[in-house]
Amino acid sequence: MSTPDQFAIITPVSRLLGSTDLARTSAFYRDVLGFEVFQPDGESNSVEVVSGKARIRFGAHDYAPNKWDGPRPPGSSIVFFETDHVEAMHKAVRARGGNPSELEKANAIKMQMFEIRDPDGHALWFGQSYAGPDHHPPRGLLEKIMPELPLTDVSAGVMHYRDVLGFQVNYQQADLAVMDRDDVRLLLIARTDRHKGIGSACVYVHDADALYAELRRKGANLQSEPISQPWGLREFRVLDLEGNRISFGQPFE
Repeated sequence: MSTPDQFAIITPVSRLLGSTDLARTSAFYRDVLGFEVFQPDGESNSVEVVSGKARIRFGAHDYAPNKWDGPRPPGSSIVFFETDHVEAMHKAVRARGGNPSELEKANAIKMQMFEIRDPDGHALWFGQSYAGPDHHPPRGLLEKIMPELPLTDVSAGVMHYRDVLGFQVNYQQADLAVMDRDDVRLLLIARTDRHKGIGSACVYVHDADALYAELRRKGANLQSEPISQPWGLREFRVLDLEGNRISFGQPFE
């Protein structure tokens, strides 16, 4: 998260723009906007400027994104940068001698923005969303869960999960199989002294009734019809060939 004296460009920007004076362009982006300036190896007729997730290469012509067969004169383009602290950047640009427009709220896109023109006339917009918090919570450490279900006959289990329960085989060997369906992954493992008994898993679904009808047509070992439970799930259960239980639940509250 930025402090009042720090800011960063937080969304990727990659453009190829024109410059009539590379030294003047480099000085503006470095001294006024705070970008880093690089000279590409072996290319004396171009420079790159970089800030956060933004990278712009300057050459002889402007190009629209992904349109490399239509060169345009320098200054034809408009470039938008999203920053995590637009007020701090506005203040810094002014302190470095730039002439940005006043900060304004663009209600249609929920962003606070200002504009500044570079020496060739490119319109540069810097903005920050005001529709949500000014920082993002740190990414959690946990992502997905892969339940392990023990089977005496893994090969037979693979065929059952594929042909009856609708999973696809991601990987298979004699004592292990990885089974996928949509965003759900199950591991079928060999039943051993360390992995005895039966396993179970609970899977959230979008339409419990549609899935129940599909599994019924395929002859799955269904334990009940879908039931709306007081804890907010419409759910049903199915047993695989060796008694491992999978509960499918659709949230309705």
